[in-house]
Amino acid sequence: MSTTAAPSLTPHLPENIAQLVEILGESSDIIIRELGIGRSGELPIAIVFTDGLADHTSIHELLESLMLFTGDFRNADGSLITDLPGALERYIISLGGVRKTELMEDLYDAILSGDTAIMLDNCRLGLIVSTRGWESRGITESNVEAVVRGPRESFTETLRTNTSLIRRRIKHPSLRMENLRVGRISKTDVAFMYIKGIADDKVVDEVRNRIQRIDIDAIMDTGQIEELIQDETFSPFPTIYNSERPDTIAAGMLEGRVAILVDGSPFVLLVPVIFTQFLQSAEDYYQRSDFGVIRMLRYVAMLISLLTPSVYIAVTTYHQEMLPTTLLLSLATQREGVPFPAFIEALLMETAFEILREAGIRMPRMVGSAISIVGALVLGQAAVQAGLVSAAMVIVVSITAIASFVMPAYSISFPLRLLRYLLMFIAASFGIYGIFLGCMCILFHLCSLRSFGVPYMSPFGPFHAADQKDAIFRLPLWAMHRRPSLIGKETNRTRIKDSKPRKPID
Repeated sequence: MSTTAAPSLTPHLPENIAQLVEILGESSDIIIRELGIGRSGELPIAIVFTDGLADHTSIHELLESLMLFTGDFRNADGSLITDLPGALERYIISLGGVRKTELMEDLYDAILSGDTAIMLDNCRLGLIVSTRGWESRGITESNVEAVVRGPRESFTETLRTNTSLIRRRIKHPSLRMENLRVGRISKTDVAFMYIKGIADDKVVDEVRNRIQRIDIDAIMDTGQIEELIQDETFSPFPTIYNSERPDTIAAGMLEGRVAILVDGSPFVLLVPVIFTQFLQSAEDYYQRSDFGVIRMLRYVAMLISLLTPSVYIAVTTYHQEMLPTTLLLSLATQREGVPFPAFIEALLMETAFEILREAGIRMPRMVGSAISIVGALVLGQAAVQAGLVSAAMVIVVSITAIASFVMPAYSISFPLRLLRYLLMFIAASFGIYGIFLGCMCILFHLCSLRSFGVPYMSPFGPFHAADQKDAIFRLPLWAMHRRPSLIGKETNRTRIKDSKPRKPID
């Protein structure tokens, strides 16, 4: 595609067709249909669309409305009327979404996006008719964020389908959507949605500016957008939330967040984000608040996933006095024939499990889980029998692996896996004191992060008592009167009024 600015349309239809062919090339999927319309075919026009991107039913309806028109485009003196595009738009074309343009660039951008371009003879204006309708995957259940109770819908790879899933849940007129195009070559459609009056205007402006600053050849997924607009470049912790559940995104927007959608991606970004959001599941809000205690188990599982191998290494290497005598003797008996120190044991087993985890993901779905389970059992048992690792180490690695799968958001598991290795190395070098210092460094780093201006560790740091209602535990819905204090506008924070259940009057 030429990088120079595309010329304007000329009054001569053959010249316009020649320019379009020169820009797009003689591709077999670019369909150019020339015909004459009117009572005696006095108006030559050309219809151009991309086969496979344009909806065939819409194309057929457009051609039918044009070819069956038997009116006259001439004035009483025999000359053509001056506003030919306006006449087509008002009296002939029955499809919606019609706009005029005089730039060739607008025409071929629309054609390559699935719309249909109409060029007329003796006219410097062309028409763009919305006819997008390519094949797409249907709405299915989420494979990553499964729930027992709650909606089963998930986003697809079609932008308009995704925006409609959000519109379906938020029918308020304050819901706003802005469209941008990112990528010099791909020209990917990117949209961000927010609720005006709830979302902070500064955050909305910052999202718009960061997306507009992106200068790249192509965008294929929201992950690329996330990497290019995130606050911290080298932090292992994600500062942007992603989800494929429409209800999760809609709930975040109702708190004042901004959703970012990319055409071709089934994942939607949500900003700003805080750390506790990665430990919250959509199901937490569909069950009674009594079951919110399960969220506390996720925090415990996160600590187990992060600290268990390093604590085992530190205790067995430097702090044996912390163990009961019987347990210490049992561990010593198991490790009697093991040729490696505890750190090398843990390193080997953790690496083997990570390889099995990746293999299970890349294998075909029907055999992936079987390969992971059988591989873990066979390798663990064979390693213990061969005397390469102790049975206690297999138990530690297994508990760590199980705890890592408790995280509702898959993106938070990556920093936990990375930091686990770092803490293992520190524990092998400095023992419990090293683990304590490592955890303090992680905590300081978390407190230094921000997501679009919002402190990452809020509502813990800075501490907000009112926001503790939906942090580690979730209080009943009727008690959560206000939206989070640091997210969204301060002038519109009331979420629910007095709706506390009351006993019926006898």
